[in-house]
Amino acid sequence: MQYIDDAEFQIAIDLDNGARITSITWRDMQFAVPYRGDPLTHGWYAMGPWAGRIRDGIMFGADGEEIQLPTNITPPHAIHGFGFISSWQEIGPGRSLLHLPKPYGGATIEQTIEVLDDAVRWSLEYDPGDCKLPAWLGMHPWFPRDLDRGGSAEIEFKAAKMLQRDEDGLPTGEFVPQSAGPWDDVFTEIQGVPAVIWEDCARIDIESDAPWWVVYNEDPEGVCVEPETAPPDAQNLGISGEHYIEALFVFSEA
Repeated sequence: MQYIDDAEFQIAIDLDNGARITSITWRDMQFAVPYRGDPLTHGWYAMGPWAGRIRDGIMFGADGEEIQLPTNITPPHAIHGFGFISSWQEIGPGRSLLHLPKPYGGATIEQTIEVLDDAVRWSLEYDPGDCKLPAWLGMHPWFPRDLDRGGSAEIEFKAAKMLQRDEDGLPTGEFVPQSAGPWDDVFTEIQGVPAVIWEDCARIDIESDAPWWVVYNEDPEGVCVEPETAPPDAQNLGISGEHYIEALFVFSEA
């Protein structure tokens, strides 16, 4: 485990459980959904070397060969990379490193989590080494629907474009106007700063220059606002993503 104990924040990072933030306390309030029996649905965790689902778990190499990724978590598709189900190595205060398994052998992901006054800065960096496979990154924070006081979580989010989903829930590549929700959708060209708000209690503004965002609010116990360098199934959409992402989670009273 890693711990960050600051005047404003107390953070616990479980290195053996995906280097995820399993607990983040601000002013005696808990802002991470606790373990619910599924590695997909708790804490704040890194997504890499891909974010979201990949159709049928098929990745294409540099020469066009098909490479089968694991599909055991959400068959028949691969989801969220290897980071969230792996054990990471501590390399410094709030810093950890993951040596990726095959077919991404030789590549690494480095995570840094640090406190800055009223904010938490979270960054991920992918180093491909000799690996030629496509890669993109994302962050998957699970915010609790309800705190011990105040209103239930509401998402403040606006984007110019939303990707249409097919019958499998995967993006088709076609853009449509932002719907009213509920969402399990990917957006681009965001307008303003996304935020999660608990009325009369707390607010988290999420500042990032990530070009893609997934928003999920179909779960009764938590909501997710996820910056990503490329959308789910990016390779099949002909989209490439950067190998670095950073987000600032700014906490304030609502």
